[in-house]
Amino acid sequence: MEIISVKEKEFKEYGKVIEGLDVAQLLQKMQKTPLPDDVIYEPSDASLEALEVCEVLRRSVYGGLPVQIGYCNGHNEKLNGLEYHRSSEINIAVTDMILLLGKQQDIESDDTYDTAKVKAFFVPAGTVIEVYATTLHYAPCGVDKKGFRCVVVLPKGTNYPIEQPHLLKEDKLLAASNKWLLAHEEAKIAGAFNGLKGENISIGNL
Repeated sequence: MEIISVKEKEFKEYGKVIEGLDVAQLLQKMQKTPLPDDVIYEPSDASLEALEVCEVLRRSVYGGLPVQIGYCNGHNEKLNGLEYHRSSEINIAVTDMILLLGKQQDIESDDTYDTAKVKAFFVPAGTVIEVYATTLHYAPCGVDKKGFRCVVVLPKGTNYPIEQPHLLKEDKLLAASNKWLLAHEEAKIAGAFNGLKGENISIGNL
């Protein structure tokens, strides 16, 4: 599998690079966040949301919607799962990182997805990207086995526990508020629907 830069045209099907956003204070503040041996995700961090850039993200990037600014940090080199939202997600790479991405349109009628369709994208440190709502994604991977830090911006209320409804077939994928998840059986994600078929991709093998 080729690792493609998000600055190449191939990324345009999955998202876009956002230019002109001053994230220097955000990158500096992120240096104080944890970097565990596994992966940690915090949907909302008060110290990040207090920065001026949060208001810019709310008013400009999200068109006035309430947003939350959190982070996903740690060490990871496997796909393990793919999720999607009903809204775009903004990722700000604090370190170099790799995203393994797919398309919601390629999910089969039985709610399975062939991991052979996944593509790997390199996101340089300091880069701000929009990941489209229809783009399948999950935790970033570090580069050369190094840890990663990534700012995650989403509409307020995303990724919090909810009572799962039982109205639509898609509901079995609903893992949290505004989060639909397909897991790989090797990842053993408790309560998740194991919809990923094929290899549990590892960037260590790329």
